Amino acid sequence: MKIKYDINLMQYMNMFENLTHVKLKDCIDMPSGQLMFVVGDASDMGQAIGRGGANIRLMEGKFKRKIKIVAFDPELRGFVKNLIYPLQARETRLEGDVLVIVGPDTKTKGLLIGRERQNLDAIKAVIQRYFPIKDIKVE
Repeated sequence: MKIKYDINLMQYMNMFENLTHVKLKDCIDMPSGQLMFVVGDASDMGQAIGRGGANIRLMEGKFKRKIKIVAFDPELRGFVKNLIYPLQARETRLEGDVLVIVGPDTKTKGLLIGRERQNLDAIKAVIQRYFPIKDIKVE
């Protein structure tokens, strides 16, 4: 899937890289109004977040939006784990082209799905940018 960026996203990416000195893989404008930055390597997460979350607070002030930073993982299960953090999944598995996320309790399942599936649809859209899945199921 080809990813296209508008001028605003390119400016956000440039400002993020200049501020944190971390190489970005992607920037996603979420339907909830949140900006999600996908960092290329998990070892860069600390530098991207900053001491005590200073970089995140600074960017939230500049962009006037909530910020989420996610580490990219070439393995689907690792990327899903990073994407849904701080929520924990008991298990993630691939059944054909459907990703199944098994939550430890009903509260976690509800948070993964969200009101009117909005969280699940957002997670699905992000994962589909990098991995060929058709749907996500929460059990």
